[in-house]
Amino acid sequence: MALELNIGDVLLMKKPHPCGGSLWTVTRLGADIGMTCQQCGRYLLLARSQLARRLKRVTRPDALPPDALSPDTLSEERE
Repeated sequence: MALELNIGDVLLMKKPHPCGGSLWTVTRLGADIGMTCQQCGRYLLLARSQLARRLKRVTRPDALPPDALSPDTLSEERE
């Protein structure tokens, strides 16, 4: 099944980025997916197949509650 993404979607990855952030924003679509770390701003380009293996959850930006990006919420998800 193909990975359904839109520009602006928020991705939660299985492993955190070295900066500590686990949330990424989709900025480019195609055979490769471009995404930006929401904590440090690093841009990363991954093949769809690699992204599908590393991805934990896709959230639409309008579906996020206002406190979804708080550090307390993210630490609860890791445990």
